[in-house]
Amino acid sequence: MIQNFEEAVNWIHGRLRLGIKPGLERMEWMMERLGNPHLKINAVHIGGTNGKGSTLSFLRNILEEGGYSVGSFTSPYFEVFNERISVNGKPAPEEDWTALVNKIKPLADELEQHELGGPTEFEVITAMMFYYFGEIKNVDYVLIEVGLGGRFDSTNIVKPLCTCITSIGLDHVSILGDTYEEIAFEKAGIIKEKTPLVLNVKHEGARKVILSQAGKMNAPVFELGQQFTVIHKEYEETGEQFIYNENLHLNTSMSGSHQVENASLAVTMTGLLIKEPDEKSIKAGLEKTYWPGRFETISEDPLVIMDGAHNPEGIDMMMKTVQQKYSNRKIHFIFAAVSDKDLTQMIGKLDRYADQITFTSFNFPRAAAADQLYELSQHPYKQAAGHTDWLSELKPSDDTVYMVTGSLYFLSSVYKKMKSHLKN
Repeated sequence: MIQNFEEAVNWIHGRLRLGIKPGLERMEWMMERLGNPHLKINAVHIGGTNGKGSTLSFLRNILEEGGYSVGSFTSPYFEVFNERISVNGKPAPEEDWTALVNKIKPLADELEQHELGGPTEFEVITAMMFYYFGEIKNVDYVLIEVGLGGRFDSTNIVKPLCTCITSIGLDHVSILGDTYEEIAFEKAGIIKEKTPLVLNVKHEGARKVILSQAGKMNAPVFELGQQFTVIHKEYEETGEQFIYNENLHLNTSMSGSHQVENASLAVTMTGLLIKEPDEKSIKAGLEKTYWPGRFETISEDPLVIMDGAHNPEGIDMMMKTVQQKYSNRKIHFIFAAVSDKDLTQMIGKLDRYADQITFTSFNFPRAAAADQLYELSQHPYKQAAGHTDWLSELKPSDDTVYMVTGSLYFLSSVYKKMKSHLKN
């Protein structure tokens, strides 16, 4: 019997030893034993390489402004572990997590003796989420972020009201495939029979794969640039202005043209979920949306921005925004990543954009060592630093923007410490 939240989290983290085990069999087994709670929720399933969390957050805030209660399932956590399962943006209480672990642990123990094998950390948390919203905490909608890929992701047993694919990029290539088309095939695995799909994929080969799968599943497609449009009006330091479908003028508090696109996906999904969405709720929801670590300004002086650019496409999007807003400043990257990423391509991009780079590491099983990252760089002004030694680099400057970037696990591990350091 798990006695408290700390014990519950330690037990969950203990599942990390099982690594990543794609497949739905263990999830289906657990759901059947729990009475299939995943079939009792009004779900929205959001996949893609980049933009999942931001799109989910835009949609959550719009729905909340409309008076709906909204559950969400996201990863990784940023400030506190239990934020991965949230209601109206507030993490599920620690006592609820403890109770959920006590519900799921006997099933996990039983699976250890089964030919299917024990469930992974992510499978356990996914099972907890489905049980929480299906049996304990009744909400109007549950917004579910895909963990990895789509076709064999543990969330993919859900039967959603609509699905969304935000983007396709070269990420997790060792698991999902090393071409855009192969990755798109895995992401397209979340498309369900006759279930609307909201889509924003620019690579033509990947797009064709997804549209082909949507056709096979008789899924209506709502694609950015086709069934709905955006016109980006102004770049601002505090957000963006855009026009949706040529007549709805909207603002976001999140920066970058990619966030305009993510916001438009959320607006489109709102129209699929609600017959006559309230324009005031849409506007207020978008302006209210905040998602930590996504081009988030941590400090004005020095200018420190945190952005979870954890793949080549993410770095390009980040730098497009930097160049639009801070073209007159030097760029100093503080970068850490997990070792199973395409580090060579990512660091090659940093080399091109940077005036200076500090490579570091963090406490995580798959984290790449700072020296490993340093050796992959060809930049003349590079250095390797310890886990928090780089904090001393953040000094007031009129012409430098410090971009703390890379793995979201890295960003979440230093978020509080960095804010405290800068405040003091």
